[in-house]
Amino acid sequence: MTTQEASGPPTPASEPEQLSRRAQRKLLAAGLLGSSIEWYDFFLYGTAAALVFPHVFFPHSSALMGTLLSFSTFWAGFLARPLGGALAGHFGDRHGRKPVVVVALLGMGLATFLIGCLPGAGTIGVAAPLLLVVLRFAQGLACGGQWGGIVLLLTESASPKRRGFAGTFGQMGVPLGIILGNAAFLITTKLTSDDTFLGWGWRVPFFCSALLFPVVLYIQTKVEDTPEFQQLRRSAEQSARPKVAQAPLKEAIRDHWRAILLGCGLLAATNSLFYISNTGILAYATAELGMDREPLLTGSLPSSLVAGVATLAAGAASDRFGRRPVIMVGAVALVLWAFPYFWLVDTAQLWLLLAAVTVGAVFQALTFGPLAAYLGELFAPRVRLSGASLAYQLAAITVSGGTPVLMTALIARTGETWPVSLFIAAMALVTTWCTWRLRETNPASVRRDPQAVPGADAAGTPGTAHLAAAQG
Repeated sequence: MTTQEASGPPTPASEPEQLSRRAQRKLLAAGLLGSSIEWYDFFLYGTAAALVFPHVFFPHSSALMGTLLSFSTFWAGFLARPLGGALAGHFGDRHGRKPVVVVALLGMGLATFLIGCLPGAGTIGVAAPLLLVVLRFAQGLACGGQWGGIVLLLTESASPKRRGFAGTFGQMGVPLGIILGNAAFLITTKLTSDDTFLGWGWRVPFFCSALLFPVVLYIQTKVEDTPEFQQLRRSAEQSARPKVAQAPLKEAIRDHWRAILLGCGLLAATNSLFYISNTGILAYATAELGMDREPLLTGSLPSSLVAGVATLAAGAASDRFGRRPVIMVGAVALVLWAFPYFWLVDTAQLWLLLAAVTVGAVFQALTFGPLAAYLGELFAPRVRLSGASLAYQLAAITVSGGTPVLMTALIARTGETWPVSLFIAAMALVTTWCTWRLRETNPASVRRDPQAVPGADAAGTPGTAHLAAAQG
């Protein structure tokens, strides 16, 4: 039995004109660049939380307690993300996708820059970690708003047959953000001594977030809102259906709560392993396995590049084979990889650790790549940003932010990594089950029809002709 939430784009007959190929390429580039720098800002904090913040903001704590406290502030950003997603959904479904993106990118750039300006605990005492939490919370609000806005700008402006591919230009910002963040720290550590790096060098990557502001200016002045939302607004002005929702968040929760919860579960596998690989492992390998920081950061760059390519391929594959099969393959693969992953990590051999992370990143990409298109297609356009953002950001608070803390605590309590492997496998099983419960939004009957629009039939309602075939 699967959920049968109302979903989908407008009808083929009323499908709004898509952007020109040149305009589409510019939009994809802007989306990729904006998303990459936004995630650079957000993940930069995770790297600093593992390597720097225990010394700068919790200097009087033990190594273990300093790491736990630092990762706790890291979690504050994830606590804020659902609130950011809810606000973005409310305003984005009423006033457009573009304004949400502009405000979120501005907020992220400003908060990240201010973290770089923040004095340490040795200068202003307990106020330092408190202000750090406030700025991390602001990062979370901005991050919660940007994801849904950017991916809907991309997918709603794309041809219905290429929405999986287009959405990955928002998703690829995640691995590219990791690459940019780690590269920034690598360059800074190369150019400074350890004392200088802990003194002020770590701030330089945060100051680089100012590069986000030209991207914001370009989106504000050169990018139009999506053709689909513009058509929705015209329909409202003409008193036709569908109208812009006046309380989209309330409507999304009331009418689509099952799809929101199951959509949240779609991210359990990829989010858990992602934050273990990119934050937890960095702290574990340096503090517990005695590995050097620099080779770990350097090795993460090709791994993240592989993840970016795999994300793009997974999104394109979902246009050809459907969203659910691609996600299901990735989730099952992560169940099987959970224990070999840590067997390789615990060897403390750099090349085996990087192999574990890279193979895991490919499996993550299979679940992550199609999600930009899939989560949007699960909801009707009038509540799409609210529904998709809530699903995505609920995973942030339930899985993502607490994972490094949970990993550190489990290893500290048991002295073993198998409980963390068990956690990864459990999260992958959650994704597998949620994928099975949700319907396919891009089934074979739609993919074979060049005129069909995923999720809608000729009457403009969820595709009854193919809905039965889409049951999972």
